[in-house]
Amino acid sequence: MAPEAAIDLNSDLGESFGSWTMGDDAAMFPLVSSANIACGYHAGDGTTMLASCRRAVQHGVTVGAHVSYRDLAGFGRRAMDMDPAELAADVLYQLAALDGIARVAGTRVAYVKPHGALYNRIVHDRVQAAAVLDAVRAFDPTLPVLGLPGSAVLELAAQAGQPVRREAFVDRGYRPDGTLIPRGEPGALLSDLEQIAERAVGFARSGRADSLCVHGDTPGAVAMAALVRQRLEAAGLAVRSFV
Repeated sequence: MAPEAAIDLNSDLGESFGSWTMGDDAAMFPLVSSANIACGYHAGDGTTMLASCRRAVQHGVTVGAHVSYRDLAGFGRRAMDMDPAELAADVLYQLAALDGIARVAGTRVAYVKPHGALYNRIVHDRVQAAAVLDAVRAFDPTLPVLGLPGSAVLELAAQAGQPVRREAFVDRGYRPDGTLIPRGEPGALLSDLEQIAERAVGFARSGRADSLCVHGDTPGAVAMAALVRQRLEAAGLAVRSFV
């Protein structure tokens, strides 16, 4: 029997902080197969991280560490020039914090996905990409890194023998070179649900992506994720974690 066709559906979750709420995590967790949980540097705190990990266990969702620059005020979306050793230590700190909380909740960190400005920076910046990879490899050399196809971090990870997974964004616009259109520029954020669901199926069928991302803070994220999942399953694609 041929293996069942499947695709991972991930979302950035656990991004609330203190009395400030981001997104509708309670509604998103049942719709996704993987959750990129904020580790306290761009968003998230101990209470939110624990609640997120418990929700992941409840819904059978895989936990990923959504590591970031130390930038609560800018939600991790401001590029930063950092000493590589300091960046590696910050990534390691976040991995250790989330994994410790995840284990208390009955799960573990199963992959790493950098967030925001760090994610975009390590598409091209090989020094920072190597620093992130150093932290991941020190923490767990079997931990998959989720990132943009063709990015420096995935290239370096593959060369080092670290597992890699390729990601496509169903709700973001792309430049001709395959990088994301920066937020704030025309075409960066997509809102037509039919278009988004159609391109999600296309991404999944192309074989060029191991995981599809629906941002938890995108307006209408719950309706978007629900329609994307519905259309994927209608196309004969099971929604299942890549781990």
